[in-house]
Amino acid sequence: MRTQVVIIGSGPSGLLLGQLLTLAGIDNLILDRASKEHILGRVRAGVLEEGTVRLMDEAHSGARMHGEGLPHEGFSLAFDGRDHRIDLSGLTGGKRVLIYGQTELTRDLMDHRQAAGALSIYEAANATPCDFDSHAPYVTYEKDGVTHRIDCDFIAGCDGFHGVSRRSVPDRAIRAFEKIYPFGWLGILADVPPVDHELVYANHPRGFALCSMRSLSRSRYYIQCSLDEKLDGWDDQRFWDELRRRLPVHHADRVVTGPSFEKSIAPLRSFVAEPMRFNRLFLVGDAAHIVPPTGAKGLNLAASDVHYLFEGLLEHYQDRSNASIDAYSARALARVWKAVRFSWWMTTMMHRFPDTSDFDQKIQEAELDYLTHSRAAATALAENYVGLPF
Repeated sequence: MRTQVVIIGSGPSGLLLGQLLTLAGIDNLILDRASKEHILGRVRAGVLEEGTVRLMDEAHSGARMHGEGLPHEGFSLAFDGRDHRIDLSGLTGGKRVLIYGQTELTRDLMDHRQAAGALSIYEAANATPCDFDSHAPYVTYEKDGVTHRIDCDFIAGCDGFHGVSRRSVPDRAIRAFEKIYPFGWLGILADVPPVDHELVYANHPRGFALCSMRSLSRSRYYIQCSLDEKLDGWDDQRFWDELRRRLPVHHADRVVTGPSFEKSIAPLRSFVAEPMRFNRLFLVGDAAHIVPPTGAKGLNLAASDVHYLFEGLLEHYQDRSNASIDAYSARALARVWKAVRFSWWMTTMMHRFPDTSDFDQKIQEAELDYLTHSRAAATALAENYVGLPF
């Protein structure tokens, strides 16, 4: 079998890239080791930057997103028992974010790919990018006990942090930068109305908390926890009680409780791999970088990678130029590192660190006070939160 672009990974980045390529008349094939049902069962982020929304529209896959998504023009920073609203729209000339679950975005892209007749192969075991440092790359995989080979022009590694794409690159050709944070997020999903119509980020002596949502009837809540916490030590009642303790009273009184249907503990890390291109192999999204969820950048960074790679592939096939492909890694990483910085800053400002000194704590409090009393500082936060331009 032969195609122009093999995409390894059927998450949002792989599907979005595939849909854009298909609409441009560039042949592509998606491989994923998981089943379609497993992919649609994963619960992930749901805050979309305007650039991500535009790419979904460009992929002709944004209709349901616009119909069901929740536009947010601000969010609240809660500390000292009070709310301090960040007016995203007012500070950025009318920009905003859109709340729309990653699972729903993935479903939309899958449906449009199927309608377009583009090929996706699920439960493809042991997918392996080969000879990508040559002019004749190919990918092998196993399906139903048979080994298959797909020859191609390019390989897009959209298979996440634990995927095969980055692991296939020789150690000497790649450099990793990493920071592990000394805590995690304990999160739940429950079919209860959100505590507020916008997100609430809370800094509290007991630790960080986040009140988020997937819809007007489904809420996503997180609390900071130690890395050695176990899920079986947290029944729903204990979680709701702890969440309330970390919120200002007016929010705590509005928390509607109910049984959770998903509960997990996620460690926090920052990770960047450089470069993101290895001749005919490109790393995209979580395959190349991970950010703490504090700044809502993970899914949006994957989308911006897709933007740069699609531009490069389009220019290669339509204009017979490799200028944008050659610039892919540098362009993507410039935006990645700004988002990594923002996510690190938000994480540092909103969490309580186990080794924080009295001095460090006073600096954090001064940072929050300055941020909420300086329009210039709030504008910098808002510009990053709604998404820097491509």
